[in-house]
Amino acid sequence: MIKKITLTLLLLYLLTSCGTAPTEPPTSIPVPSATPIPSTATADPVTPTDTAIACENGAVLVEDVTYPDNTLLTAGEKFTKTWKLQNTGTCPWIGYTVAFVSGDRLEAPEAVPVPETGAQSMVDVSVELIAPAQDGAYTGNFELRDAEGKSVPVGTEPTFWVKIIVGEAADPLGVKQRIGNCTYTENPEYVETMIDLINKTRTDAGIKELTVNEQLTEAAQAHSLDMACNGAKFLEHKGSDASWTGERLASVGYTNTYYFELLGVGLAQDALHEWSRHEDQWPAVIDPYVLEVGVGYAYSKFSRYGGYWTVIVGGP
Repeated sequence: MIKKITLTLLLLYLLTSCGTAPTEPPTSIPVPSATPIPSTATADPVTPTDTAIACENGAVLVEDVTYPDNTLLTAGEKFTKTWKLQNTGTCPWIGYTVAFVSGDRLEAPEAVPVPETGAQSMVDVSVELIAPAQDGAYTGNFELRDAEGKSVPVGTEPTFWVKIIVGEAADPLGVKQRIGNCTYTENPEYVETMIDLINKTRTDAGIKELTVNEQLTEAAQAHSLDMACNGAKFLEHKGSDASWTGERLASVGYTNTYYFELLGVGLAQDALHEWSRHEDQWPAVIDPYVLEVGVGYAYSKFSRYGGYWTVIVGGP
């Protein structure tokens, strides 16, 4: 009995001792805030530098859109000469002009504005002119100027021009011809210039000059005439009769099987410059294995592109 009472008292003691003793309410201990430390480091001053890269001017004459060289006009005839230029530089043409500089004025204004033209873009520039009252051959020279009035070379030339002939008898070259309903002009001086430029390019590269081949010349001239008079597409190797270069060479008796044909428009310098920009065309100009050349040029003011170049090089 005493053991039971003792056990009961022990259990009661244990039960009452398991409770949590009351504690003092927690006291918040303030945490000091960080005091910003003023920086003693001084940033290095930034020295302004001129990082702008100056743009470069560049231009080529793509084609005479209207009135190619030696176009025949009547005395006092009003006409609009249009050139197609390409901006080959990196400067946008803003505020540029085309100005008359020398030769026969043909009542040209001092300058005409060039429409704004971005880099690598093309633009047509036109000048209103009047043919002189007297028969003869006339040439007016113009230049491209930037917004500051500085001359911008066009291709390798400082100027480009308009050339007209007033009166049938005034044609000094006798090159005006007609085939069917097509009136066209040949230009032997242009052809000689092209041959000279090609050979100079080759000699500068240490490559033998080309000799003129009559058969290549005949085939080249025939294709230029075809393009000028039959509405052929720009730089189209396929003739209006569906012939290709090899077939045309065979028709004139040229038997060498190693040849290349190049097509172009504009001045000789501009056509050569354009070929130099294409890796599938330039090798033909400086190929050491070709020994002969034939150049054709025909020009009709009624054609789509005015004047057409055909250059064929070949070798044994």
